[in-house]
Amino acid sequence: MNSAIILIGPMGAGKSSIGKRLAKRLSLPYRDSDQLIEEKTGVPITTIFELEGEAGFRQRENKVLAELVSASAAVIATGGGIITLDENQKLLSANKHVVYLKASVNSQYQRTRNDKKRPLLQTNDPLARLKLLAEERNPIYRRLANITINTDQQSMMYSVDEIIQELGLHEPL
Repeated sequence: MNSAIILIGPMGAGKSSIGKRLAKRLSLPYRDSDQLIEEKTGVPITTIFELEGEAGFRQRENKVLAELVSASAAVIATGGGIITLDENQKLLSANKHVVYLKASVNSQYQRTRNDKKRPLLQTNDPLARLKLLAEERNPIYRRLANITINTDQQSMMYSVDEIIQELGLHEPL
């Protein structure tokens, strides 16, 4: 395999957790766009949001995505909002292995409600914010993805198996 497997979807869908397991099963490097941004800047994403706003963060995210998709094959977990920039949509559309990890708003809320590292949820009503983000972003995720995996009611390992099967890949011997 010579291209990346890119995981997209909302926060709390399991992109990082499933991505790590998928990479291990396929003997590929695992890359996390948010983690790479933090490594490059030396500060947490919450600090970038505070200092540069969401627009500044999205520009950093675009540079990192361009770097990741041009590198060798890997499993790449992206941030939930990576699809908000047209440039990122073009980068994602050019890849043949884009997997949308779909999660209901209720599942997202259960998985993220105590996480203080998610700047967009630092609001009085995080559930309402998740609903709004889902309305805005879910059609874009669907359009960009080659396959969709619903992570609501299944284990991470089942999701990994499903991705491998749907992409027609085989585990290394």
